Amino acid sequence: MSGASQPAAKKRVRVLCVAGARPNFMKIAPLLREFNSRDTFESFLVHTGQHYDARMSENFFRDLGIPAPDINLGVGSGTHAEQTAHVLMKLEAVLLSERPDLVLVVGDVNSTLAATIAAVKLDIPVAHVEAGLRSGDRTMPEELNRLMTDVVASWLFTTEADGEANLLREGIDPARIHFVGNVMID
Repeated sequence: MSGASQPAAKKRVRVLCVAGARPNFMKIAPLLREFNSRDTFESFLVHTGQHYDARMSENFFRDLGIPAPDINLGVGSGTHAEQTAHVLMKLEAVLLSERPDLVLVVGDVNSTLAATIAAVKLDIPVAHVEAGLRSGDRTMPEELNRLMTDVVASWLFTTEADGEANLLREGIDPARIHFVGNVMID
């Protein structure tokens, strides 16, 4: 029909998925498969390079069927502060260039916290998968990463009832908490 307007194409939600260490790879694999199976999402994978050798990275990508990352930040080893700072600085440039609608982080490693901080400071919403897990031991770097990520993430996806209870006890708005199950087990 001439002159008739065509319906506007639906905008795909652009999700920048961040993974940096072996535990992240196991969690991100099923999420990437799900995003890629839906036409409503466009996923973009950033490997921070927190774990970088073949046994800790490449083998997991191959064995789990994870596509090659769109970007590898190559941050490598260092102290917790150095790793976090390098991811934060390098990922900020990626976020400014790619302008995703959402940043997805998993787990509790330094890459998780750094990606969260970078996104939130640029006003990009963050979804945290495996939110609310707590050990109660604040001497563990992972515990601090969990606590700080959950405070500022927009959506908190929990794997178990204890996760939700922990978040509620910490004063998190229940509207931000969503029980989704365990991506590594389910």
